[in-house]
Amino acid sequence: MKKAVLSFTLIFAVFAFFAQTAVKAAPTSIGGAELTIDKEFHDYGTIEQGQSGACEFLVTNTGTEPLLLTRCKGSCGCTVPKCSPEPIAPGASTIIKVNYDTKRIGPINKSVTIESNASNAKVKIVKIKGTVIKPPSGSPELSPAGPTAK
Repeated sequence: MKKAVLSFTLIFAVFAFFAQTAVKAAPTSIGGAELTIDKEFHDYGTIEQGQSGACEFLVTNTGTEPLLLTRCKGSCGCTVPKCSPEPIAPGASTIIKVNYDTKRIGPINKSVTIESNASNAKVKIVKIKGTVIKPPSGSPELSPAGPTAK
């Protein structure tokens, strides 16, 4: 009987020890503005040349201070992001609009760099991907502007 009580006590003590160490403290905010984005990348899939290359990223301030998007820059001239210069209040959101120029045929693999005053991510990079294909025959293709030669 002594062995059973001793074994039970030992098992209970081990269980109580591990239960205490498994308890985690709630995550704490580091304070200030915090940037949260709804997605890390946008996939256009396969789109035809000349179709809209517009997409959006939803940015939310999950911090305690106003969030300022100080710079939004595409990885090349064919990727143009637009960020609002207005402060984003705690709990509020804004949309970053990105336009990719679909005149070029081939794969899309570009990025947008977002700089801010966020305490959790001063620089955040989001990506766009997909493939631009030539329109099927019979569809109007993109042609250079100006008069045609005869």
